[in-house]
Amino acid sequence: MTRRQPPIPQPFPPQRREEEIFPRTNWQSLLGKAVLYFLLTILLILFMVPVYGAIVTAFKSQAEVAAGGYWTPPSSLATENFARVMDPEDGNLGLYLQNSLLLTIPASILSIALGTLAGYALGKYRFRFDGFLFIFLVAGMFLPPQIALIPVFRLMNDIGLYDTLYAVIIIHTAFGIPICTLVMRNFFQVVPNALREAALIDGANEYSIFFRIMLPLTLPALAVLATLQFTWIWNDFLWPFILTQKADSRTIMVGILNLTGQYTVDWGGQAAASLIGSLPTLFIFVFFQRYFITGLTLGAVKG
Repeated sequence: MTRRQPPIPQPFPPQRREEEIFPRTNWQSLLGKAVLYFLLTILLILFMVPVYGAIVTAFKSQAEVAAGGYWTPPSSLATENFARVMDPEDGNLGLYLQNSLLLTIPASILSIALGTLAGYALGKYRFRFDGFLFIFLVAGMFLPPQIALIPVFRLMNDIGLYDTLYAVIIIHTAFGIPICTLVMRNFFQVVPNALREAALIDGANEYSIFFRIMLPLTLPALAVLATLQFTWIWNDFLWPFILTQKADSRTIMVGILNLTGQYTVDWGGQAAASLIGSLPTLFIFVFFQRYFITGLTLGAVKG
């Protein structure tokens, strides 16, 4: 009969130091994220303060605004400000919204279309002075629009386009081509040349390559440009104010200014008009948001 050997005592597991349980890199990462979220929260609050003021003011009467200021909540959600600014006999905001759409949609389409064609030519073709031409086009981004106020005003007046939406469409198209060209050129440079070369071998012409191969690949970049151009043109105040005079040609941003009298300001009406005027740009951003962030980073890194 064999005797059972007593179990051999196992040594105690080594004690893990606190640094091994909670690595320092994790603490630094958590601290960095906490600081980042804190700063983003502060920026969000600062951004939402004027939005809150516009919302609460839009539901107040003029007497309530004068008595309680812009930041106190309204006693009741009154909608007479919205009805008044939309009334053709009072605020006439419907006409201004229509003019803004008639201006923004054609100007955005024209600037994006011309910028896409220029970006494709500069991104895929090599010809003499192509670099100079690219710099010449992009230099328009650094031209302050105030420099061109008097020449553009005199030009539109001489050719008979002053006080029409056509003048503003032409100006916004011209000022939108540089940024559209820059974005689309960077995008087309990232697209492999093998796609174009394979299409040429298969017998496709340049029009088929552009419209059937290259253009469908540009949807994220086109979404970015559509969002930026629509927002910039819709919110522009300078050129519609300079190149239009009659109420029939004024846009939404200039129309909001018309709610200001000589001695009084319709704070509730202006706040309501501002909220209504911001809805199209908000809709455009929500509609294109799935492509927006992706399109912004296209062409940023090569390789």
